[in-house]
Amino acid sequence: MRIAGLLLQISVLLVVTPFASAFYYYSNGGERKCFNKELVQGTLLHGKYNVQSYDDNLKTYRTPSGDEISVIVDVEEVFDDNHRVMNQKRAAQGEFTFNALDSGEHKICIQPQSQGWLAKVKTKVEIEFETGSDSHLDSKGSEAMKSLQSKIQVLNERVMEIKREQDLVREREAMFRDASESANSRAMWWTVFQVIVLGGTCAWQLRHLRTFFVKQKIL
Repeated sequence: MRIAGLLLQISVLLVVTPFASAFYYYSNGGERKCFNKELVQGTLLHGKYNVQSYDDNLKTYRTPSGDEISVIVDVEEVFDDNHRVMNQKRAAQGEFTFNALDSGEHKICIQPQSQGWLAKVKTKVEIEFETGSDSHLDSKGSEAMKSLQSKIQVLNERVMEIKREQDLVREREAMFRDASESANSRAMWWTVFQVIVLGGTCAWQLRHLRTFFVKQKIL
């Protein structure tokens, strides 16, 4: 009984604990590759994949451009005579999510597709499977969302700081402009005052000289 109880606890732990696996494989043309997984009802399967095509000129695998390669993702219930429960056509790089409706063995199949001379090209497929409960993957999504919100908040703060600096620069420019205009205005009026004083001085001197010459009977 103790052994049976221990096995039950281990089984529950394996079901509840999230599991992730990542690997890659090579295929030729549109070869369909399948992977079997035991999924408990309600388990969420999240997959990430990246398909690269072999470039004979570069002698290496590269990321295809545009829609050169697409990917067919299938999920079948092996326990129900390979009943297909998901069929999606996606880009060469992406993600997919599947929620197990019943407990049992499931088959996840990946098939790259291409046209023309690329139909027989060799491909490298990188794939990662992660299984867990809805709440676990949702919590990861929430953490990612919080992280994104935090980054957005930091960016907003930086934008506000830049705006404050710009406002300060504009304020200083306005103060400098006002000071310059005030200085220019004072300089102008001082020049006018000097001209008036100089004119008055000249007029007084001329009048004084005229009076002096009259007294001396020169004029």
